Amino acid sequence: MKNLEGKVALITGATRGIGKAIAIKFAEAGADIAFTYRQKNGAAEELESIITQMGVTCKGYASDASDYTATEETVKQIHANFGHIDILVNNAGITKDGLLMRMTPEQWDSVVDTNLKSAFNFTRTVVPIMAKQRCGSIINMSSVVGINGNAGQCNYSASKAGLIGFSKSVAKEMGARGIRVNCIAPGFIMTDMTSALSEEMREAWCKTIPLRRGGTPEDVANVALFLASDLSSYVTGQVINCCGGMSC
Repeated sequence: MKNLEGKVALITGATRGIGKAIAIKFAEAGADIAFTYRQKNGAAEELESIITQMGVTCKGYASDASDYTATEETVKQIHANFGHIDILVNNAGITKDGLLMRMTPEQWDSVVDTNLKSAFNFTRTVVPIMAKQRCGSIINMSSVVGINGNAGQCNYSASKAGLIGFSKSVAKEMGARGIRVNCIAPGFIMTDMTSALSEEMREAWCKTIPLRRGGTPEDVANVALFLASDLSSYVTGQVINCCGGMSC
């Protein structure tokens, strides 16, 4: 179903994992895709090639999502190239795990800047465009650890919890302009971040999940597609857990 046909989606951090799956899913639904990545690499060209073969427009932009000035310039370029921005997915994120007693200020700052400040940067610059259009969907990628916390991830948990409060506040501010803002809180998703775990650790984790499996990036992308499309036209300020029941 081409339920995003004619729309332009901007996805941050989209060259791998969940971001890549969302970009491909949205393109399959007919959206033109603008995406950002931090450093020039073959993954960006590969994603452009995959998506353009679907018959939609796709262009990647090298940009540091944690830098507000760089974000302004990137959004300006995207708006000039595509003409409008209908969907924003704030997906850029990193982890630098460690116990609080051993965590450095640099580890804290880099995670919070990349995961939380980047969402402010892109939302702040995209919202005026959407406000003039009187419509838009913003999707912020949180996490179940932003809801429940997790030992060894106080920086990551804080950044993801911040996204929830940020999303609910912006949803209340911008609803009258037709802009919806929601969060997705993935659980244990099989991505590059989790591939570093041993097979034993992954199996042990899956046993704690009611559905008895880890999620896939496509599982999260399906939720994002719902939130991006008009199927969720009366949904805003919400957090949808995509976690196989691990947070229930």
